Amino acid sequence: MSRRIKRTISPRDRAKAGAKRSVKGRDRDRDQDRGKAVAGPRGRKPDDRRPDDRKSGDRPFSQRAAAKPPRFAEPRRDRLQRPEPAAPKPAKAAAEQPLPTKVQTVVVTADENGMRVDRFLEARFPGLSFSHIQRIVRKGELRVNGKRADSKDRLEEGQSVRIPPLRLDTPKTSGTLSEAEAKTLQALKDMTLYEDDDVLVLNKPAGLAVQGGSGMTRHVDQMLEVMRDAKGQKPRLVHRIDRETSGCLLIAKTRFAASFLTGAFRHRSARKIYWALVAGVPKPKQGRISTYLAKEESEEDSIMRIAEHGDEGASHAVTYYAVVEASATKLAWVSLKPVTGRTHQLRAHMAHIDHAIVGDPKYFNKENWQLPGGLQNRLHLLARRIVIPHPRGGVIDVSAPLPPHMLQSWNLLGLEADRFDPIENAPEE
Repeated sequence: MSRRIKRTISPRDRAKAGAKRSVKGRDRDRDQDRGKAVAGPRGRKPDDRRPDDRKSGDRPFSQRAAAKPPRFAEPRRDRLQRPEPAAPKPAKAAAEQPLPTKVQTVVVTADENGMRVDRFLEARFPGLSFSHIQRIVRKGELRVNGKRADSKDRLEEGQSVRIPPLRLDTPKTSGTLSEAEAKTLQALKDMTLYEDDDVLVLNKPAGLAVQGGSGMTRHVDQMLEVMRDAKGQKPRLVHRIDRETSGCLLIAKTRFAASFLTGAFRHRSARKIYWALVAGVPKPKQGRISTYLAKEESEEDSIMRIAEHGDEGASHAVTYYAVVEASATKLAWVSLKPVTGRTHQLRAHMAHIDHAIVGDPKYFNKENWQLPGGLQNRLHLLARRIVIPHPRGGVIDVSAPLPPHMLQSWNLLGLEADRFDPIENAPEE
């Protein structure tokens, strides 16, 4: 009688047996899969099937492995963080606009908020001449929110501007200047007192207008056409001085500088000092003139008259003056500092205190007054000095010399042009 001996299996042997069964099961499953694959199209191996015959779940192992990127693979390019593209500047976008051949309406952007109407047009349509801008504004062809506008009006974000068909001047590029344009460029260089990448200060001669008018063929704004850059942008006038006044004229070479310097004038951060030769000797020798000025139109001309507060078109005007030196009791060299910037302000103010500027055709109204021998009957007013913050930091401080006709008068009267100017320390308002 045989006896069965029960063998005890250790845990280690049990684990090995389980592993063998698992391997046999996988082999059996693989054989079944192969049998199914062979049942496909005749003469085709399992991995030679066309892509459209395979299912996404039965790719060869080598392909399945390759489809998953390594753990530390470089990130996908389309997931890289790219900086958001900067919004295009209105001026640049406008520079690429086609020639407007019919009426169009545009909306003032945030970057254009606070811009003057004429500057807005210059920025939108580089190459547009000053005279053309003034003409369409004067005729009422340009309208803001359906109303007529002045070239000096400031725009607000969101306003709609109706722009008529425009005629653009062809921007000049370097190397294509004609002989006349080359002479104009040289004339501007000869006038230059100071220049850098942002700012230009010219010594404007007496008799040269800053801007055009009826019958005006040559003026500073037109001369600046020869200084257009590759983008068609030309230097911009920041302030104005009268046609017969000589001296410092500040010009911005970039839109950034124009915005900054215009703001400096608006907030009275700029300091301007003028020299003049006046009839008689003002008393007291230092003083402050404060009046209201309004334009008075006539058939022949227009002047600024002394007005009352509340009069239509009246603006407050303040001027400081100081006598630098006197020539007996007939003439005096005075230094003037306008706090405000009204049209003809200095000329109207000096005539108001009965000391009109010598050679002034509009405001010199002294009867039976004879011009001393040797002095030219021309306006004796010089924009002597300008001090203003620079757009990039620091201060612009430029002085202009006496023009020839004033230098002649100074020499004849024995006035010393290098004397201390007392107006420099006059109080600000």
